Amino acid sequence: MSSKNTVRRALVGLTAGVALAIAVPLVASAHVTVNPNQAEPGSYSAVVFRVPNESETASTVKLEVTLPTDTPFTSVRYEPIPGWTTTIVRSTLPAPVEVAGNTISEAATSIIWEAEPGAGIAQGQFQNMTVSLGPVPDVGSILLPAVQTYDDGEVAEWTATPDEVAADDTLDPAPVLYVNDAPPADEHSGSHATDTTDHDTTVTAAAPADPQAGVSLGLSIAALVIAALAAVLAALGLARRPRKA
Repeated sequence: MSSKNTVRRALVGLTAGVALAIAVPLVASAHVTVNPNQAEPGSYSAVVFRVPNESETASTVKLEVTLPTDTPFTSVRYEPIPGWTTTIVRSTLPAPVEVAGNTISEAATSIIWEAEPGAGIAQGQFQNMTVSLGPVPDVGSILLPAVQTYDDGEVAEWTATPDEVAADDTLDPAPVLYVNDAPPADEHSGSHATDTTDHDTTVTAAAPADPQAGVSLGLSIAALVIAALAAVLAALGLARRPRKA
């Protein structure tokens, strides 16, 4: 086998390896999240459900987020999105619950976003869906399971609890809003949400995502590229060495 063919094969292998190494962390990080992921007890907080499209052939056309029934929100409002229809589903609770001194038997139990024709989240895109929730119950954390539907019929269920994901990292994690509990070190997606002045109408802007995650990913990719280039140079050096008789 000639030295040129050896170098060519080395280059192809290294390129594929780098591409795979870069793609894995990008795909693994793309899931439905709630930002910021922390809120103060008793507050009326604006949060954003960030919905990335992970399909290479289909568009996201629906998202349904389930709200808690044991510690319900009495106020749920949404920010309109052009091209999307938002529905707040109200249902009878399994059992009456006392909230802020009032006993309630009915509350919002889910929020459904549905895209109009041609308005879905396409490949390489994401959509922010803002809602105001309150009062935030005085609990450790709130699980907000989300089901994402594509126009080809594929469904992604982001419903696994943190404990389930810790036991099986192949499961798709549900968005979690942390109240009294501290979020895991790798889930600091935003600072505390601020209370709204008008509990029924005002929505505050959600804090931006933590930039450290992006910096870490960028450094990892740079390290992979440098390592690949070093390997290529080494292969070229070996190929240019004169062969012994």
